[in-house]
Amino acid sequence: KLNIGVDTIQHGVEGLTYLLTESSKLMISEIDFQDSIHVLGFSDELNKLLLHLYLDNRKEIRSILSELAPKLPSYHSLEWRLDVQLASRSLRQQIKPAVTIKLHLNQNEDQTAQVLQTDPSTLLHLIQQLEQALGEMKTNHCRRIVRNMK
Repeated sequence: KLNIGVDTIQHGVEGLTYLLTESSKLMISEIDFQDSIHVLGFSDELNKLLLHLYLDNRKEIRSILSELAPKLPSYHSLEWRLDVQLASRSLRQQIKPAVTIKLHLNQNEDQTAQVLQTDPSTLLHLIQQLEQALGEMKTNHCRRIVRNMK
């Protein structure tokens, strides 16, 4: 009926969807949105229509995007125990330490527990890696990325 190819309509709908979802994710202001669509070369009437569409629907789009986000488990509590095997029947002089960790998580209002067991050297390496990751989160580059994700 429109005498336009299916691919053209599909690309137009995908472009409009991308424009509205990204703008809603970043919660850009009215002026920033106008600047973003001005470079697309649309008429003033179409730019006003897109702005009106964005302003009317950005809260709803954000709520839909938050519902679609994966629900990751969250930390509840941690129990740990250090076990040391001092000897066995075959080896009298043996020291074999092991750290057992029980991690309690909340997911969708259900509580689950994960039991992990490792040796102290692997645990120390894991702690160093986590501390390094926390340190990297303090860099300006990571802060910008996290700010844009919200």
